[in-house]
Amino acid sequence: MRKLRWQLILVGLALAAIAILLLARQPLLRGLGAEPGQGGTYIEGLVGTIGRLNPLLDDANPADQDIDRLIFSGLLRYDERGNPQPDLAEAWGVSITGETYNITLRPNLTWHDGAALTTQDVAFTIDLMRNAELPIAADLRALWAKVEVIVLDERNMQFVLPSAFAPFTDYLSFGVLPQHILGNLSPTELLNAPYNLQPVGSGPFRFEELLSEEGQIAGVSLRAWDGYYAGRPFLDQVIFNLYDSSEDAYAAYQRGDVMGVSYLSPQVLNEALNDPNISIYSSRLPRLTLLLFNLGSNEVPFFEEQAVRKAIFAGINRQWIVDQFLGGQAFLAEGPILPGTWAYNENLPRIAYDRDAALTELRQAGYSIPASGGEIRSKDGISLSFQLVYPDTPLHAQIAASIQSDLAALGMDVRLLAVPYADLISNYLEPRTYQAALVDLNLSSYPDPDPYPFWHQAAISGGQNYARWDDRRASEYLEEARVSVDTLKRIRLYRNFQNHFINEVPAVPLYFPVYSYGVSPLVRGVSMGPLFQTSDRFATLSEWFLVARSQLDELEPTAQPQQPDSETPASDSPQQ
Repeated sequence: MRKLRWQLILVGLALAAIAILLLARQPLLRGLGAEPGQGGTYIEGLVGTIGRLNPLLDDANPADQDIDRLIFSGLLRYDERGNPQPDLAEAWGVSITGETYNITLRPNLTWHDGAALTTQDVAFTIDLMRNAELPIAADLRALWAKVEVIVLDERNMQFVLPSAFAPFTDYLSFGVLPQHILGNLSPTELLNAPYNLQPVGSGPFRFEELLSEEGQIAGVSLRAWDGYYAGRPFLDQVIFNLYDSSEDAYAAYQRGDVMGVSYLSPQVLNEALNDPNISIYSSRLPRLTLLLFNLGSNEVPFFEEQAVRKAIFAGINRQWIVDQFLGGQAFLAEGPILPGTWAYNENLPRIAYDRDAALTELRQAGYSIPASGGEIRSKDGISLSFQLVYPDTPLHAQIAASIQSDLAALGMDVRLLAVPYADLISNYLEPRTYQAALVDLNLSSYPDPDPYPFWHQAAISGGQNYARWDDRRASEYLEEARVSVDTLKRIRLYRNFQNHFINEVPAVPLYFPVYSYGVSPLVRGVSMGPLFQTSDRFATLSEWFLVARSQLDELEPTAQPQQPDSETPASDSPQQ
């Protein structure tokens, strides 16, 4: 029912990472006799530019997504383990068949302009997602085209699916848009509407104004909204100042212009780690780098042998790759499901680098160095020789060369081929013409772990099962898991799938990069769990505070930010 948006991406675009969770640097909150109080302005240095502050149109712009996270609400939201939680919806339920979902909105919901928010707004937003004239992701449009939306009254509605689909709740986290403002606009008018830079939402913060400098958008100011269903945030104001790079944003932090840096790149991370005046929060990103085998290629029949795949897994020094090329800023991956989520199997075996074990696998499988000489192992006249195609980036080149060296030590011949990223997808992966490929998967579309589109037999031809893994047992686990409404059953099925994956090794999982975010120690209440999108760092922003209420019930500001002029970027000098 869904083509999961696991788009292949360049890992070089994702390396805002550190592999260690720096929890020790988080400020203590309430153990020192201080309780949160209302007030204060938090100013963040946001790397990127503003395009459209519209949750249906922000898919390609992380900066827009960050801001939209505070302005808009969905029916549901997700906790750090990927479990659905109520947002605009007060309650929801699913029929025993898994085909009908009932939604009840919270009472007395309103938009930031005071208008009532009802199920009509939800239905209107879904109609927009179905519209072929809007740049909506194909999988999102295809799903909603098959769902019957029934508005029962202002607070109650139903979604009727053609068949059971357990990940459906993931699709209920979309930002709801106001029909009373946008209802009369055509798709073209919506794309260019002033609303996209003056949004009205229902989230914890309302849009206040754009900040400009020399005629260009330099930032945006948001104000706490008193009408938020979960209660007014502690902070009075959140300001985003825009910067071209992580280096520029961190320099602004060092000058005291901002109190947070949205992205600590590898270029500034080491310096930030040694800076006692910044608290760093880190979490794994929903991205996986792995080595794919073309299991259906007659050119490399040895990949069909489990022993060969296991030998390659054990023979690649993944920790070396992480330490040398990512500066230790990644977690080793043991399977295709994100660690920290409800479906992850904590008891998966850890496959350590073991050259001797890899050689034993190959010898027992009958692969040996020819008596006539040479360094390449073979069996029945077939040599362990293959081409590894990878994106033409410096990082990928380093990783590919390391894999080549490790496998040469096992008696394998790996020929490297660097290609432009678009060519890797269109000329190698999609037509299945590659032998082995170094790729990166973006798992950030939705929190549900459903890996059906990438590993199920039905996706071997024309789908996203690029490895052509034709395994009935794995497919049965995935089939049952995506239609079951029993969460415990899904957990068991996905754990069985992971055990089977690690035993069969249809691909070699390498690592998950992590994301690092810097905030002034003056900002209290900050926490960050595992991320599904980088905007998830704001999941608890309503609980952040700059004003502490002491045991004597006196308000004590922890910082005194300057109030920015609307014509210039915001500035704040945290008190040290």
